Order: sequence, then C-alpha cells, then structure tokens
Amino acid sequence: MTADPRDCVRRVRSLPLDKKAAAVMAEWESSGADITLDATCLDLTGADFSRADFANGMLFDAVLRGVRFTGADLYRAHLEGSDLSRADLSDCWLAKAVLDEALLRGANLEGANLGSAELYQVDATDANFRNCRLNSAMLLSVQLRGADLSHATVDQTSFQVVMDDRTVVEGLEGTVFGPAHVTEGDQLREISGAELERWLNDRGARVRVIGPLHDAAPAGAAVVSPT
Repeated sequence: MTADPRDCVRRVRSLPLDKKAAAVMAEWESSGADITLDATCLDLTGADFSRADFANGMLFDAVLRGVRFTGADLYRAHLEGSDLSRADLSDCWLAKAVLDEALLRGANLEGANLGSAELYQVDATDANFRNCRLNSAMLLSVQLRGADLSHATVDQTSFQVVMDDRTVVEGLEGTVFGPAHVTEGDQLREISGAELERWLNDRGARVRVIGPLHDAAPAGAAVVSPT
C-alpha cells in the first residue's frame, strides 16, 4: 500500500557509508523544514531512507544502488541520471517525480505511486512494478524487458516501452498511448493500436490502447535498441 506522505518525516534511519554523503544527510536532517534536500552526485549506498520526506528533493546523478526508500515521499523529486539499481522503492510516493535517464534495473517499486511521473530513456530491466499506479505517467523509451507490471494501473499513460517475452502484464489495467516495441529474437518490432492491445491482453492484461500520443517524446528521442 502506497505510503501517506503525511506520515513521512525528516529523518534518516541509517546514514550512507560515504562520509561526505553522510555529513550532507545529517546536516539536512537537522535543518529547518524549508530546506530542500540536495544530494546531487552523492554516493548514498548503504542508507535506509524508509518513510523519509524527500519531497522536491534533488538527487540528480546520485548513486542509490540498493538503497531502501520503503514508503518514502519522493513527490516531485528530481532523480535524473540516478542509479537506483536494486533499490527498494516499494510503497513510495513518486507522483510527478522526474526519473529521466535513471537506472532502475532490478529495482522494487511494488505498490508505488508514479502518477504523472516522467521516465525518459530509463532502464527498468527486471524491475518490479507490481500494483503500481502509473496513471498519466510518461514512459518514453523505457526498457521493461523482464519487468513485472502485474496488477498495476494505467490511465492515459504514455507507454512507449520495450518489452519481451519475460515482461509480465497479467492484471495490468487501464488505458495507454502507444506505440510500444517488443523483441522478437534479435529484432525489435513496433506495435500500436489493436495489435498492442492484443499483445497485452493475450498475456492477461485488461488494457485499452487509445492511440499514439504524438509529440510526447523530446525532440530527437529514439527507442532504446536491444542489447
């Protein structure tokens, strides 16, 4: 169940291992409520930020591998370029967060709220999105190979993603804009409209494709090619 942001506090359960990062986090923890977190480019590995209030925080290019954010408030947080591989973001409030070019490989986002979040050129291979709310989110050139989206909800969600036969969509429900891409051997094939709807629903989803969202991607955007 997604955390209520009102329950989040200005507290760090466990400081990161890096001394510089630990000092920054300790200073933020003891500062006034009007001070926004700036952890840009810091190595925050080893930290436990469960239930922390990082709303509007700046975590550009931060190293967050394996960090625990369970139930944290990351509303409107800036996570562009950050490495969240294997991080625990379960039940997080990530509404309107910006995760462009972030790494989410193997991350756990079960039960998180990513409503209206922005994800452009994100690698979410093998990530867990079970029971996520992805309503009105922008997923543009997002790698979802091996990802689990079972029982997630979508509502007018931009779904320009790459999927493969390991991607789980059973119980995924709502409406999306295409097109998406699926891997077939070493090939990447674009599917949209009725074909995308059929691909998803044949795998247990209950999704209606409402057409491509023209001009959704930034200028020059390209779908990530298979590796």
